Amino acid sequence: MGATKTEHFTAKQNQIATIAKALGHPARIAIIEYLLKVNECICGDIVNELPLAQPTVSQHLKELKNAGLIKGNIEGNAICYCIDETAFDILNSYFSNIIATTKEQKCC
Repeated sequence: MGATKTEHFTAKQNQIATIAKALGHPARIAIIEYLLKVNECICGDIVNELPLAQPTVSQHLKELKNAGLIKGNIEGNAICYCIDETAFDILNSYFSNIIATTKEQKCC
């Protein structure tokens, strides 16, 4: 298997791929859904919501944060997480464009 050659793709294509990859695990989807449900910054409660060990949840949070899907602010000894709207605006624009384009296409 060859190495991914991200330099051959646009910055936007790489950005969408990074976001999509971060959303490619059900635990990360569950974290996003939980953050949307509580609609506030969460410090530590996420571990209680998932059937996963704390280090595993931390790794998923790190992946979501690196992809720009969540924000994390340090408050005392804890990191508080909330949704980062910017990445979701990018996804919304991307998928809205796909939907609009497919509606116009005359395909088999």
